Amino acid sequence: MDTHYSIESLREIAGDDEDFMAVVAQTFLDEIPPDLAALEEAVSNNNKDLAYQFAHKMKPNFEMFGLGLEKDITTIETWTKTSKSVTAILENVEKVVSTVTTVIEELKRDFDIQ
Repeated sequence: MDTHYSIESLREIAGDDEDFMAVVAQTFLDEIPPDLAALEEAVSNNNKDLAYQFAHKMKPNFEMFGLGLEKDITTIETWTKTSKSVTAILENVEKVVSTVTTVIEELKRDFDIQ
């Protein structure tokens, strides 16, 4: 079944240990949704310092799961150091939110997590 995350990356990190893979997936599901909501709120409030913190915090998880969002999350981080308006990164934020929301559902399905 096609997914928006890399099961191979997860296997490599977990040393092909299925139980550990499930723990890593559960940790992602516990930590990323509130961070993603906080990132969205920070961006909508033009709070660049907070937006940077959450983007930077989530970046390693996105890389670990092979989400292919490195360019988008880096663009968000870079935006926080500029005077550009929020509209400059809305497309990137929307892509991150959309992809991560899909991955959350896929992880719940693939690891039978409620």
